[in-house]
Amino acid sequence: MSSCCLYKYQCLPHLLHHKSSTNRKLGCITTMASHLTTVVLLSVLLFGFTYAVDFDYFTLVLQWPATACEINSKTCCPYNGCCPGGSPPPGFTIRSLWPDYNDGTYPECCEGAPYNENSLSSLSDAMTKYWTILNCKMSSSCTQKRPFWAHQWEKHGTCATSVVGDQQGYFLTTLQLYLKYNVTDVLIQAKIKPSNSKTYPSASIISAIEDAFDTTPQLTCNDDTVYQVRLCFDKEFKVRECVGESNKCPQYVRLPKFAFRNVTTSTEDWLMSTIKSVV
Repeated sequence: MSSCCLYKYQCLPHLLHHKSSTNRKLGCITTMASHLTTVVLLSVLLFGFTYAVDFDYFTLVLQWPATACEINSKTCCPYNGCCPGGSPPPGFTIRSLWPDYNDGTYPECCEGAPYNENSLSSLSDAMTKYWTILNCKMSSSCTQKRPFWAHQWEKHGTCATSVVGDQQGYFLTTLQLYLKYNVTDVLIQAKIKPSNSKTYPSASIISAIEDAFDTTPQLTCNDDTVYQVRLCFDKEFKVRECVGESNKCPQYVRLPKFAFRNVTTSTEDWLMSTIKSVV
């Protein structure tokens, strides 16, 4: 058999049969790599996606709803402040779960099944409550503008399938991490609560989370309001340090309350409902 094989499962029997032929093995592997590189490049150019690749760790991105809506004020529904019906929680909600590289870059838009909302029917209540859609604008996702959840799956989730499996696995894994590492609860226990006037040292917010989870979070802000908290995990979902600067906020910051149609939901009430849903 003189010709080389494109796919690994084709090469393996061939290589085992020619155990003594090192050159043949190397030639086959080189040819296979060349073919796969060509296919990946063509998929990026033609379809806007890449094949699922290995990555180093996950970043769980949480957002403070009031700040998120302030940033997205031009794309939030003007009649209710933000898109969801009913009162969104005043605590942190999910923004995304990113697969990341240790060099500070990240994969995106990998090959995968298209977003299928029907597959999330069993998670719809939890998604609405904890992965709240706070922006009416369609997000640019790979090759076209897509709704928020579709964007998260197609841009980030498809690149994490080697660990989380399919679409439902991606969203379920993210929800489980969010509920296990309850940042809102940690801050309440540290006497750091939502307020439109009171400020807190940003270092105190980081320290409270660090003490609770034994890892240093990344904190980002919009002016003097907390915007995102990011926690990082290895591929077995054990906490690890994130890559890059941990604090991108001023010395003192606010956690503004989220007002919805002139109704403010207490953080404590929302937290209790969160705990009951987990139990």
